[in-house]
Amino acid sequence: MNMSNRYFHPSALVEAEAIGDGTRIWAFAHVMRGAAIGCHCNLGDHTFVESGASIGDNVTIKNNVCVWLGITLEDDVFVGPNVAFTNDRWPRSARMTQARSRSGQIDNWLVRTTVERGASIGANATIVPGVRIGRYSMIGAGAVITADVPPFALVIGAPARRVADVCRCGQKLIGFYQNAVCTHCGETPEMRCHIREEEAVAL
Repeated sequence: MNMSNRYFHPSALVEAEAIGDGTRIWAFAHVMRGAAIGCHCNLGDHTFVESGASIGDNVTIKNNVCVWLGITLEDDVFVGPNVAFTNDRWPRSARMTQARSRSGQIDNWLVRTTVERGASIGANATIVPGVRIGRYSMIGAGAVITADVPPFALVIGAPARRVADVCRCGQKLIGFYQNAVCTHCGETPEMRCHIREEEAVAL
Protein backbone atom coordinates (compact mmCIF):
# COMPACT_ATOMS: atom_id res chain seq x y z
CA MET A 1 0.00 0.00 0.00
CA ASN A 2 1.49 3.36 -1.03
CA MET A 3 0.19 6.63 0.42
CA SER A 4 2.15 9.88 0.52
CA ASN A 5 5.47 8.01 -0.07
CA ARG A 6 4.83 5.63 2.82
CA TYR A 7 5.18 1.90 2.16
CA PHE A 8 3.19 -0.84 3.89
CA HIS A 9 4.00 -4.40 2.85
CA PRO A 10 0.90 -6.23 1.56
CA SER A 11 1.04 -8.69 4.48
CA ALA A 12 1.32 -5.94 7.13
CA LEU A 13 -1.77 -5.01 9.16
CA VAL A 14 -1.72 -1.22 9.60
CA GLU A 15 -4.73 0.15 11.48
CA ALA A 16 -3.18 3.39 12.76
CA GLU A 17 -3.68 6.67 10.90
CA ALA A 18 -0.90 8.71 12.55
CA ILE A 19 2.01 7.49 10.43
CA GLY A 20 4.47 9.97 8.93
CA ASP A 21 5.74 10.37 5.40
CA GLY A 22 8.52 8.06 4.26
CA THR A 23 7.84 5.40 6.88
CA ARG A 24 8.17 1.78 5.77
CA ILE A 25 6.39 -1.11 7.46
CA TRP A 26 7.42 -4.60 6.44
CA ALA A 27 5.96 -8.10 6.28
CA PHE A 28 3.65 -9.40 8.99
CA ALA A 29 3.97 -6.25 11.10
CA HIS A 30 0.88 -5.08 13.01
CA VAL A 31 0.36 -1.43 13.96
CA MET A 32 -2.80 -0.97 16.04
CA ARG A 33 -5.21 1.92 15.82
CA GLY A 34 -4.15 4.67 18.24
CA ALA A 35 -0.41 4.14 17.83
CA ALA A 36 1.66 7.11 16.57
CA ILE A 37 4.66 6.72 14.26
CA GLY A 38 6.72 9.58 12.86
CA CYS A 39 8.38 10.19 9.50
CA HIS A 40 11.07 8.11 7.82
CA CYS A 41 10.84 5.16 10.20
CA ASN A 42 11.55 1.54 9.29
CA LEU A 43 9.63 -1.26 11.06
CA GLY A 44 10.95 -4.74 10.36
CA ASP A 45 9.12 -8.02 9.86
CA HIS A 46 6.84 -9.14 12.70
CA THR A 47 6.98 -5.80 14.51
CA PHE A 48 3.97 -5.14 16.74
CA VAL A 49 3.04 -1.60 17.83
CA GLU A 50 0.23 -1.36 20.39
CA SER A 51 -2.35 1.40 20.74
CA GLY A 52 -0.86 4.22 22.79
CA ALA A 53 2.75 3.57 21.81
CA SER A 54 4.64 6.59 20.49
CA ILE A 55 7.46 6.43 17.95
CA GLY A 56 9.32 9.53 16.73
CA ASP A 57 11.01 10.33 13.43
CA ASN A 58 13.87 8.37 11.83
CA VAL A 59 13.42 5.38 14.13
CA THR A 60 14.65 1.92 13.09
CA ILE A 61 12.98 -1.12 14.62
CA LYS A 62 14.37 -4.47 13.54
CA ASN A 63 12.45 -7.76 13.34
CA ASN A 64 10.37 -9.32 16.12
CA VAL A 65 10.01 -6.29 18.40
CA CYS A 66 6.83 -5.41 20.32
CA VAL A 67 6.33 -1.76 21.28
CA TRP A 68 3.60 -1.66 23.91
CA LEU A 69 1.28 0.97 25.31
CA GLY A 70 3.32 3.35 27.48
CA ILE A 71 6.53 2.99 25.46
CA THR A 72 7.94 6.16 23.88
CA LEU A 73 10.76 5.98 21.34
CA GLU A 74 12.06 9.46 20.57
CA ASP A 75 13.64 10.56 17.26
CA ASP A 76 16.60 8.64 15.79
CA VAL A 77 16.29 5.61 18.09
CA PHE A 78 17.58 2.19 16.95
CA VAL A 79 15.97 -0.98 18.34
CA GLY A 80 17.72 -4.26 17.49
CA PRO A 81 16.03 -7.57 16.72
CA ASN A 82 14.11 -9.36 19.48
CA VAL A 83 14.37 -6.51 22.00
CA ALA A 84 11.77 -7.04 24.73
CA PHE A 85 9.95 -4.00 26.10
CA THR A 86 7.59 -4.39 29.07
CA ASN A 87 5.02 -2.10 30.69
CA ASP A 88 3.87 -3.86 33.89
CA ARG A 89 6.15 -4.54 36.86
CA TRP A 90 3.87 -7.08 38.53
CA PRO A 91 1.97 -8.70 35.67
CA ARG A 92 -0.98 -11.02 36.22
CA SER A 93 -3.38 -12.39 33.68
CA ALA A 94 -6.29 -9.97 33.44
CA ARG A 95 -8.55 -13.03 33.24
CA MET A 96 -7.50 -14.24 36.68
CA THR A 97 -10.22 -13.47 39.25
CA GLN A 98 -7.89 -11.68 41.67
CA ALA A 99 -6.54 -9.42 38.91
CA ARG A 100 -9.75 -8.27 37.23
CA SER A 101 -10.25 -5.10 39.28
CA ARG A 102 -6.59 -4.15 38.85
CA SER A 103 -6.59 -4.58 35.08
CA GLY A 104 -9.69 -2.46 34.59
CA GLN A 105 -7.83 0.80 35.34
CA ILE A 106 -4.69 1.53 33.33
CA ASP A 107 -3.15 3.59 36.15
CA ASN A 108 -3.25 0.50 38.36
CA TRP A 109 -0.64 -1.31 36.32
CA LEU A 110 0.85 0.72 33.46
CA VAL A 111 4.48 1.75 33.94
CA ARG A 112 5.85 3.99 31.20
CA THR A 113 9.29 3.79 29.57
CA THR A 114 11.11 6.41 27.47
CA VAL A 115 13.98 5.83 25.07
CA GLU A 116 15.52 9.23 24.41
CA ARG A 117 16.76 10.64 21.14
CA GLY A 118 19.51 8.75 19.32
CA ALA A 119 19.78 5.84 21.77
CA SER A 120 20.56 2.35 20.43
CA ILE A 121 19.35 -0.92 21.95
CA GLY A 122 21.20 -4.10 20.99
CA ALA A 123 19.64 -7.39 19.97
CA ASN A 124 17.81 -9.44 22.60
CA ALA A 125 18.02 -6.77 25.31
CA THR A 126 15.21 -6.69 27.89
CA ILE A 127 13.90 -3.35 29.14
CA VAL A 128 12.20 -3.46 32.55
CA PRO A 129 9.34 -0.93 32.70
CA GLY A 130 9.69 2.51 34.20
CA VAL A 131 13.20 3.31 33.02
CA ARG A 132 14.54 6.21 30.98
CA ILE A 133 17.23 5.33 28.48
CA GLY A 134 19.31 8.45 27.97
CA ARG A 135 19.99 10.16 24.67
CA TYR A 136 22.62 8.55 22.41
CA SER A 137 23.31 5.81 24.95
CA MET A 138 24.21 2.30 23.76
CA ILE A 139 22.62 -0.84 25.23
CA GLY A 140 24.69 -3.97 24.62
CA ALA A 141 23.18 -7.11 23.10
CA GLY A 142 21.39 -9.25 25.66
CA ALA A 143 21.53 -6.61 28.40
CA VAL A 144 18.79 -6.42 31.04
CA ILE A 145 17.95 -2.79 31.83
CA THR A 146 16.60 -2.43 35.37
CA ALA A 147 17.47 1.24 36.05
CA ASP A 148 17.80 4.52 34.17
CA VAL A 149 20.67 4.70 31.68
CA PRO A 150 22.59 8.01 31.58
CA PRO A 151 23.00 9.84 28.27
CA PHE A 152 25.95 8.61 26.16
CA ALA A 153 26.54 5.60 28.45
CA LEU A 154 27.53 2.15 27.16
CA VAL A 155 25.89 -0.49 29.34
CA ILE A 156 26.19 -4.27 29.20
CA GLY A 157 25.22 -7.32 31.24
CA ALA A 158 22.35 -8.54 33.37
CA PRO A 159 21.58 -6.41 35.24
CA ALA A 160 23.24 -3.86 32.97
CA ARG A 161 26.14 -1.78 34.23
CA ARG A 162 27.92 1.20 32.74
CA VAL A 163 31.32 0.28 31.32
CA ALA A 164 32.17 3.32 29.18
CA ASP A 165 30.75 6.30 27.32
CA VAL A 166 30.05 6.50 23.61
CA CYS A 167 30.16 9.33 21.11
CA ARG A 168 27.12 10.55 19.22
CA CYS A 169 28.50 8.51 16.27
CA GLY A 170 28.26 5.35 18.40
CA GLN A 171 31.95 4.65 18.96
CA LYS A 172 33.38 3.93 22.40
CA LEU A 173 35.24 6.87 23.96
CA ILE A 174 38.39 6.94 26.03
CA GLY A 175 37.17 8.84 29.07
CA PHE A 176 33.87 10.56 29.77
CA TYR A 177 31.68 12.04 27.07
CA GLN A 178 31.90 15.57 28.53
CA ASN A 179 35.67 15.83 28.01
CA ALA A 180 36.71 13.11 25.54
CA VAL A 181 37.64 13.60 21.89
CA CYS A 182 36.26 10.92 19.58
CA THR A 183 39.08 9.30 17.63
CA HIS A 184 36.56 7.97 15.09
CA CYS A 185 34.58 11.06 14.00
CA GLY A 186 36.70 13.80 15.60
CA GLU A 187 33.90 15.29 17.71
CA THR A 188 35.27 17.46 20.53
CA PRO A 189 33.72 18.82 23.74
CA GLU A 190 33.55 22.27 22.11
CA MET A 191 31.64 20.89 19.13
CA ARG A 192 29.22 19.15 21.47
CA CYS A 193 28.24 22.45 23.08
CA HIS A 194 27.08 23.75 19.68
CA ILE A 195 25.27 20.48 18.89
CA ARG A 196 23.37 20.62 22.19
CA GLU A 197 22.30 24.20 21.43
CA GLU A 198 21.10 23.20 17.95
CA GLU A 199 19.14 20.24 19.32
CA ALA A 200 17.51 22.41 21.97
CA VAL A 201 16.37 24.86 19.29
CA ALA A 202 15.02 21.99 17.17
CA LEU A 203 12.90 20.77 20.08
